[in-house]
Amino acid sequence: MSDLRPTSGRTLPTRDLELQHGHPDRAVIGIDEVGLAPLAGPVVACAILMPAGDPIPGVRDSKMLTPARRVVLAGQIRDVAIAIGIGAASAREVERINPRAASHRAMARAVAQLSRRRGAAPDFALVDGSSARELRALIGPHATVVRGDQSVYAIACASIVAKVLRDKLMAELALRYPGYGWESNVGYPAPAHLAALDALGVTPHHRRTYAPVAARIGLLPRS
Repeated sequence: MSDLRPTSGRTLPTRDLELQHGHPDRAVIGIDEVGLAPLAGPVVACAILMPAGDPIPGVRDSKMLTPARRVVLAGQIRDVAIAIGIGAASAREVERINPRAASHRAMARAVAQLSRRRGAAPDFALVDGSSARELRALIGPHATVVRGDQSVYAIACASIVAKVLRDKLMAELALRYPGYGWESNVGYPAPAHLAALDALGVTPHHRRTYAPVAARIGLLPRS
């Protein structure tokens, strides 16, 4: 399916595409993932079905929110959501099947969990990102939306829930692997994280196919 493009000039996500693809008897969910770029940790995806009605004030792309605001909004989203599914792909899966394919696998797991909780599969999904042939087999009828976390309310809700959950997971991993700064950089290649790779080495949660990690285990030359 071809990509849908967000409407220009919008500062907050809307329900326009949800209404376009849905009706009272048709469940349209939003799906987003977080964690493709970090050097460590899982990719986490959220699939969410939000009730009809006015959007929760302040919901927008999770990257545009402070950590504290994300936590507050995630709680509000969870309180009203009809169903939420969470899926993840580990660092080893990212290595084996490539980051984008791993993100699709995480999305499929999120949809499967949502379907079990809701008792039925969703009728249609709006997915953040660009089109991919394998997505239809993994999640069923859908449309991909470029920058969907900025333009589609349900996708923005999914992005917030996924981001808060992944940040929490990375903070928990930081307690087991101190020194990498995961409680603040959540696995991204911040200077302190790169310095810790040199000083402390590579953990089981690092993605060894990512260049900064691969260079430190001898798979790529150091820059």
